[in-house]
Amino acid sequence: MAANDPNSPRQKMINLMYLVFIAMLALNVSNEVLDGFELVEESLLRSVKASSDKNNLVFNDLETYHTANSKKTEEFFAKAEQVKQTSDTLFNYIQDLKVRIVRKGDGKDGNPEKLEHPDDLNASFEVMFERGKNEAKNLKNKVDSYRTYVSSLVTDSIKRHIIESNLSTEPSKKAKENNQTWEESMFSNMPMAAAVTLLTKMQNDVRDAEGEILSELLRNIDVGDFRVNKIEALVIPQSQVVMRGGSYSADIVLSAIDSTKRPRIFVNGKDLPEGANGKYIVGTGSTGTFPVQGYIEMARGDGSTGRYDFSSQYYVQEQSATIESTLMNVLYAGYKNPINIAVPGVTSQNVKATMTNGSLTENGNGWIAVPSKIGTDAVFSVVAKTADGRTQEVAKKTFRVRALPDPSPYIEYKDAGGNPVRFQKSGRLAKSALQNVNELKAAIDDGILNIEFQVVSFSMRAFDSMGSSILIASDGPRFSQRQKEMISSLQRGKALYVTEVIAKGPDGRERKISLLEIILN
Repeated sequence: MAANDPNSPRQKMINLMYLVFIAMLALNVSNEVLDGFELVEESLLRSVKASSDKNNLVFNDLETYHTANSKKTEEFFAKAEQVKQTSDTLFNYIQDLKVRIVRKGDGKDGNPEKLEHPDDLNASFEVMFERGKNEAKNLKNKVDSYRTYVSSLVTDSIKRHIIESNLSTEPSKKAKENNQTWEESMFSNMPMAAAVTLLTKMQNDVRDAEGEILSELLRNIDVGDFRVNKIEALVIPQSQVVMRGGSYSADIVLSAIDSTKRPRIFVNGKDLPEGANGKYIVGTGSTGTFPVQGYIEMARGDGSTGRYDFSSQYYVQEQSATIESTLMNVLYAGYKNPINIAVPGVTSQNVKATMTNGSLTENGNGWIAVPSKIGTDAVFSVVAKTADGRTQEVAKKTFRVRALPDPSPYIEYKDAGGNPVRFQKSGRLAKSALQNVNELKAAIDDGILNIEFQVVSFSMRAFDSMGSSILIASDGPRFSQRQKEMISSLQRGKALYVTEVIAKGPDGRERKISLLEIILN
């Protein structure tokens, strides 16, 4: 009896062990994974700023031309104003969502550019799927409306397709297979750092679409009326975050090009070959931040040479992946253990994983691992397809495999209000409540695991007025008729014992579990 007391040394030790396991799980989040999201976010913010500055320049040109010749430009300038206002409205709405998510996770002073708890898994879900609001659905509707509006202003079918693709809210193939909506695939079970980065990418796509429309409107006025007054050298990387062992690839171009003249490109002190067509590719043998800087030389019409400097950088990080059990840092043999596997900078459809000592299958946004043998470690291997098309192993992790712990028997009855109540530990129970119960149940319910077991059989023991023990068997998991008669015959204040309980878990194993002592009220 004392062994099942919640204040016993044994129970205190079990509670302490679970606390330690939870702490170990929390510490298991890789700083490199979170740093990867931070680097991507910084890169996107720079891109957003550059696009915004460029859009402002184009809009200022439109405004200047409208001032000089309002009659000719009225139609185009009115559309430009509407595009700018519509884009700003959606951009600011997305920014407000970012702030709300960060303040939900980091508190009222949270800053989207300086996350305190980037691994928070609840903040984005609570903001995007609040009861009665469903901001995720609202965001989808606003993006759909904006996409329809801006694409209607583009005459070039290729550019229109690019804009529609960038602003698409169509669920991915994998999301459709898992019956997920776009909203669920984007924001359900998403770390705060990832949610903020996704929203920043949307802002970047909005600015890109705005810039394309404004440029289109400027060209439609009359391209012959304008002369290029600024030429910039640009570095357009395939990705600014590269895993060690991969390749950094970028296009280095002028923002205005004369097709009859070939510019000379110098990168990091070396002349880029003409056959490279402006594409700079370099291997990545070590981690860190690396510069991409140099200049482009272009012959002018008067015979002189113009020089246009450029400067950028890229980041090389270690091959890494997050592999974690959603229960704790162990797996249970014969049980469907939920597993989270993610590689920063790589979409889920380009991530594959295998395990030893069992089977591993994809399930929605996660994976299900079913280990085979108790006491034999399960080793997970993760392979990712990188941006440059190569496939490489990015992580390995070992989990211990244990048997499911024993469940506790319990009796479920309804209180005066009709609410279900679970009687799980020894104590007093109303006789009338017990008489209305038809079966015994068993489960692991300790705050970490919540797993139901099937009761195979049990017995009830009581003592008559002479002190003699009476033991009566059940009808499987159900109270037998003789057991019900025993309950009815006992007086209030008498003790009743549910013992010899045999339970079968989802792993298929049968085990004898602890008893219940019931004092009838």
